Amino acid sequence: MAIVFCEDRVFRVDELELGSALRARRKATDRTIASVAVDAGLSVPYIANLENGRGNPTLAALTRLSAALGATLTVSLGDTPAPPHDEAVASLVDNSDRATRVIRQLAVSRGTTRRAVREHLITALEALSPLLPNTPTTADLHRLLDLTLLAD
Repeated sequence: MAIVFCEDRVFRVDELELGSALRARRKATDRTIASVAVDAGLSVPYIANLENGRGNPTLAALTRLSAALGATLTVSLGDTPAPPHDEAVASLVDNSDRATRVIRQLAVSRGTTRRAVREHLITALEALSPLLPNTPTTADLHRLLDLTLLAD
């Protein structure tokens, strides 16, 4: 679950503890806990506990807090989107006939989609990049494909 306070700053619960986000937003608006509590219709100890990483706020309480802090509350459930791939690495995989054949073979043998296998190969090659002397090459891709096929 990700909860985001939008305005001049963005806070995501999965990246930053909710209490820290609440405190930062409150301080950024130059507010006291008491003034936020009054506007949100919540108690001072309740908000203080949330800011200190204690408590389990309801969605209703978070909605009231975000309104009191002049922020927008957005709640989303789902997987965190993957960061974009390095274009050069993705292109290396996408333009290799051998990679296309191996991706198809692995998708069938693993009972998954070609898209999922492609994503894993690109991610693996990107992860190896810092260990390589240069940008990954076709030879590096083929070594990774060989290793993957050996493990299959």
